[in-house]
Amino acid sequence: MAVYCDTNLLVRLYAEMPDSDEIARRFAGLRQGGKSRLPITWLHQIELANALQQLVFLARRGQGIRMTPEKAALALADFEDDLTEGDGLMLTPIAAVELVRTCRDLSLRHTGTHGFRAYDIAHVASALLLGCRTFWSRDAKASQLAALEGLETW
Repeated sequence: MAVYCDTNLLVRLYAEMPDSDEIARRFAGLRQGGKSRLPITWLHQIELANALQQLVFLARRGQGIRMTPEKAALALADFEDDLTEGDGLMLTPIAAVELVRTCRDLSLRHTGTHGFRAYDIAHVASALLLGCRTFWSRDAKASQLAALEGLETW
């Protein structure tokens, strides 16, 4: 597997946000000819559903993008359809024991110095365990950690 994306980027693929078109173009490049599929872990599945509902919550408060419950449900259904059909996405298991060990190692190496969040650690650890060479994110801290671990970032 060459490319791993964190949930921050995945949300932008399924919800209309300012940089969604650029992300969709990159994702379409992966989909063309079935060249590659993005690995999707349990963490993506949990985070994506919650992130879409967070957007609904923020929209109700007049913050963020305009996300209705219906739009959030459609975005989640599109994601689940792509995952079921294998359209650019691939459900990918990761052994919990290995993930915990790798997360702990990354945290001990980097968090005391750079202040990374557990989710950043978990996504970079997942990318490393899956043998990915490239890490796609719109989160500066996650990208910084990925770069520290030798992954190409976007």
